[in-house]
Amino acid sequence: MTSAVTQTYLELKNFPDISPEAFEVIRRIMKNACGVNLDSYKDKCIKRRIALRVRATNCITAEEYCDLLLRDEEEVDRLLKVLTIHVSQFFRNPPMFEKLRQEIFPFLFTLPEINVTGGLTVWSVGCASGEEPYTVALLLRHFFASELGRIGATILATDVDAAILEAAREGIFGEERLVEVSAELRRKYFVQRDGRYQVVPEIKSLVEFRQADLGHLDTFPECDLILCRNVFIYFERSQQEAILHGFADKLHPGGVLILGKSESLVGDVRSRFQTICPVERIYRRV
Repeated sequence: MTSAVTQTYLELKNFPDISPEAFEVIRRIMKNACGVNLDSYKDKCIKRRIALRVRATNCITAEEYCDLLLRDEEEVDRLLKVLTIHVSQFFRNPPMFEKLRQEIFPFLFTLPEINVTGGLTVWSVGCASGEEPYTVALLLRHFFASELGRIGATILATDVDAAILEAAREGIFGEERLVEVSAELRRKYFVQRDGRYQVVPEIKSLVEFRQADLGHLDTFPECDLILCRNVFIYFERSQQEAILHGFADKLHPGGVLILGKSESLVGDVRSRFQTICPVERIYRRV
């Protein structure tokens, strides 16, 4: 009997080849249909995920799969979901959010720029179904109500997947997404319906969801806090460095950048940030 590990290995080993020509066709299809630019993403990672759909649709070759994409809009949506796998929950990595509550937000509310620009501006990059930006909104509403009343705050949440953003706007989540949410926060900021939990309007009103990728950083507003966690795994190093420079350009002086636990600053962009917490990958723009 084949073990699960052996089966997974054999499946990975026997992935169909994605030729440069087929990849270029798929790239154009995704750009035209979804506005998603695959140029900057790691070829190996993207090709592996495309191959998953080639196998799942019983296509013999990548070229046959291209023909399927051209005539089946639903398969385009399925491929987009595979290319942008979303795994999240509220307060994912609790120590980081505790650091945000105890140190980062109190510091940010002292920045002169916030009073000049009319409020705290937060950007959640790769927000998926909204758990991260809603968690930020919970923290601000519950622990910094006086600052919100005095200064105000805006949370921009972006993702490339339009369908997942529609789910995020609904703000309805299963129990498994709220395992790190305290009973007090659940009672105050969620309404339970049929075993699921809906975010209350006062939290939803703090978050603006927008479909966008990182290929056009000039279209994003200046901000005080950027959360870009577990997004760089899809990008080559040169693109990571370019995006990080773009983040530095968008952050006000003293603004904060938070990356995923397996990510870090690369290249000469390090000179533009001061490390605040290396464990939680928190950096301040100098």
